[in-house]
Amino acid sequence: MLKLTFLGTGTSQGVPIIACKCPVCLSKNPKDKRLRSSVLIHVDGQNLVVDSGPDFRYQMLRAGVENISAILFTHEHKDHTAGLDDIRAFNWVNKKAVAIYAEKRVQESLKMEFSYVFADFKYPGIPQMKLIDLNNEPFHINGTSIQPIRVRHLKLPVYGFRIGDLAYITDANYISAEEKEKLKGLKVLVLNALRKEKHLSHFTLDEALAIVRELKPEKAYLTHISHQMGFHDEVQAQLPDNVFLAYDELEIEVD
Repeated sequence: MLKLTFLGTGTSQGVPIIACKCPVCLSKNPKDKRLRSSVLIHVDGQNLVVDSGPDFRYQMLRAGVENISAILFTHEHKDHTAGLDDIRAFNWVNKKAVAIYAEKRVQESLKMEFSYVFADFKYPGIPQMKLIDLNNEPFHINGTSIQPIRVRHLKLPVYGFRIGDLAYITDANYISAEEKEKLKGLKVLVLNALRKEKHLSHFTLDEALAIVRELKPEKAYLTHISHQMGFHDEVQAQLPDNVFLAYDELEIEVD
């Protein structure tokens, strides 16, 4: 049994620096309140987190997460990495470094962003990380098998991940035929769908739905949703029976 918790289903795309006054952002429906995209996967007795954006600390507190076995990074954009400093709480509680799975390019970005972590002089209390190379080959975390899925975010290579019959893909607008083969036979596909209008580096709603029709998972959940998508309940009413607009704190189980 695998349990997935949507820590955040939103994006920085389309959100102005000042507080947004659009109808969606002012909505009273909690399903319209979206933190930056991330998921918690509880499998084989361990907690795996995909991405640690700016909302990471609050997401961990809100979900009541007491320990994590690893963080897997899809790519290096700040809305997916900026909260990494806050792993120090897990260092303190669990008395060990947190395993960070990322490809070399992403590791170099983390070393620049969090240079104090990797400096020769280790200031007391800094986050403790163990960087582990990620490439497009299956790997294991404490016995859990994980299949990376290589996708494109415009020209930037990004990783999604398949664990058992669940796959999680965010920040994509292209998946090759070869990588789609890795996504066959899914019970649950989580896929980004930024908005209804065309975007240069993210799947639109229609493009995401076309991928779902092609891959035929039993269920699909859409994430990385801009406020430009519209109200949750109105969009959900227009979706196929097996496709759901994800929302923060939604929990699903996969046998």
